[in-house]
Amino acid sequence: MKAFFRETLITIALAVAIFFLIQATVQTFIVVGSSMEPSFHDGQRLLVNKVVYKLSQPERGDVIVFEPPNGWRGDYIKRLIALPGDKVEISKGVVYVNGSKLDEPYIKAPPDYRMDETTVPGDKYFVLGDNRGNSNDSHNGWLVPAENIVGKVWIRLWPPTSWGPVPKYDLAGQLGAAGGG
Repeated sequence: MKAFFRETLITIALAVAIFFLIQATVQTFIVVGSSMEPSFHDGQRLLVNKVVYKLSQPERGDVIVFEPPNGWRGDYIKRLIALPGDKVEISKGVVYVNGSKLDEPYIKAPPDYRMDETTVPGDKYFVLGDNRGNSNDSHNGWLVPAENIVGKVWIRLWPPTSWGPVPKYDLAGQLGAAGGG
């Protein structure tokens, strides 16, 4: 009887430890709205890696989940376009980072707005939605503080027809020697 209670206690302790380990490393996220179409759709469920940025720095092209600045409600999902120290400009439907035009096959349509060149300050990130015409993002004048980043979108979970890893777009490779940040 004593062995049974000990084994039960060990099993419960292990289950609790595994639960907290999983909660500390990954999180599910449900997409709300159309700001990331065509890459992600309203109601889609994603798995977010919460550890990756404790081990490495965010990279241009990563899709991240973050707590929005200014106390807005709910987490946001956007594509990371520019790093601290980068210069960003949006003109004639094209996004430029450090003077280099980005090739963005993932966007729904080119942006129909203009943004004068701005330098991303240290410890902040410039993000844009893939649905440029319908996204509250950094072109509106706000940036994402590093401490607000929850993690990197890793896997599409639902619906089953879209299951799989999130495609990686190497925006840094497009910038070549003008990579900055």
